[in-house]
Formats: sequence, C-alpha cells, structure tokens
Amino acid sequence: MREIFVSEIIDTVEKLCMDANYYLNKDIRDALEKSLVTEESEICRAVLKELVENANVASNLQVPMCQDTGMAVVFAEIGQDVHITGGLFNDAVNKGVAKGYTEGLLRCSVVADPLRRVNTNDNTPAIIHTTLVEGDRIKLTVATKGFGSENMSRIRMFTPAAKYEDIISFICETAKLAESNACPPMVLGVGIGGDFEMCALLAKKALCRPLDIPNSDPFYAKMENDALEAVNKLDIGPQGFGGKSTALGVSIEVFPTHIAGLPVAVNVGCHVTRHASCIL
Repeated sequence: MREIFVSEIIDTVEKLCMDANYYLNKDIRDALEKSLVTEESEICRAVLKELVENANVASNLQVPMCQDTGMAVVFAEIGQDVHITGGLFNDAVNKGVAKGYTEGLLRCSVVADPLRRVNTNDNTPAIIHTTLVEGDRIKLTVATKGFGSENMSRIRMFTPAAKYEDIISFICETAKLAESNACPPMVLGVGIGGDFEMCALLAKKALCRPLDIPNSDPFYAKMENDALEAVNKLDIGPQGFGGKSTALGVSIEVFPTHIAGLPVAVNVGCHVTRHASCIL
C-alpha cells in the first residue's frame, strides 16, 4: 500500500489547471500547422497563423490562450493500492482547482447555482470522474472546458436500426449547427454506446485523447477519418470564414449498450481543446 498525501494532489491539480490554459497540446499545435499547409483560402490561412501565434504568446507569457478558461473537468484513475491520507480526494481536487484559478489569474466562470447565477469566485466545484485501476499510482487529467464549444454539444438516442452513415450525418449536423460559435477549427469527441449519461462521458473522454492516436479498433479509426473528411467539407473553416479546416480531428470512444438502444453524443471542442495530465 502506497500513501499519497492530499497536499500532493492539491499541488498537482493546481499546476495542471494552469498548464492546460497556458500551453497548447502538441497534437493540437501539429494539427493547426498541418491545416496551414492544406488550407487554400488566404483569409483562412491568416486566421490559422494568428491562432498559432496566440498559442505562442500564451506559453511565452504564461497567460491563458482564451479568456474562457473553462470549467475544470478532472479524470482520476486511482490505483487500488493507493491510500490517500490527510483528507478527502474530492476536497483536495477542488482545493487544487481553486488555487490554480486564483493564483494562476485564470477567469473564474463557475456559478454556485444554475439559476441563481452567483459566481463561486474560485472556479469550483470541479466535475470529477474517478475510476479504480490496478497499481499504486494516481493519474490525473484536467480538462479545462470552455463553454462556447460546450454549448454546441449534442446527444441523440438512435434506435439500433441506425446505420454507419446516420452517425456520420449526426456528427456533421452537430458541427454545422455549431459553426463559428465553437471557435473552429473544432475537435469533436464522439461517444457511442452505453446509456444516456455514459455516451456523454465517453465523448468528453474522447476529447482528451491526442489527435495523433486513432481509435485502436480499425473500424472506429475509419469512422473517425470518414467523419473528419465529411465535417471538413462543410465549408465552415477557421472562425467561420469558410475553407477546408473546419475540424482538426474526430475522436470516437465506444461502450457496450442495450439491445434496444444506440446512444450517440458529440462533445464539441474549440481550436484550443485543453487538457493536461500527470501521474503521481
């Protein structure tokens, strides 16, 4: 049994909140630079160059890439041979988020009640998803999810009669409805299977998989490529100016489901789909 003190969790979450907002992930940067090569529209190329430059300035000055520094979504894979001491895990995560946002000068965007709308002033509470795994380590992933893109996300409860093409069409329809509101080029996380809430969780997890790592199942890897090609034919383009670069990637995660259902969720990410991870 390995002990991990809550202070280590607090410090790690604090750093991950800041890192996710200051530093663009390499896979996203590579995809933006690849789009610069393939994009034919001059105005779209100019926009893409500005997006890359924005990321450079943010990392150099250690300031947020976007004023919407997101709601903190924390995925925790906790080894069964870990004993957390000094306090509760969820409390430690929320203390880390509070420190990361207040000391990192990140915008605090969370309200304590969805209808009364009073700001908590430290971006807590975080949304926390925990999974027990083998081993004596904790893997923490903090996704700082902005709501310009989050608001464009959708779920549909298909029947089992839905075809491959119907799911591709739903992904494209979601991107089309999002248009410039999602700050494209987008990243689209897709969850297929499970039930109502599970497919949405899969879609959020899919946004945390690097774009250069396809689904391990060749069938779904092909669906990712087919969906990406279809979305990039919509002529939405960077920031809605048209062109070929509507999406940087489509990532799909799947889970077994009921014989009577086929849930599909699309979680929309913007051109700075942010996440940072660390293993304790």
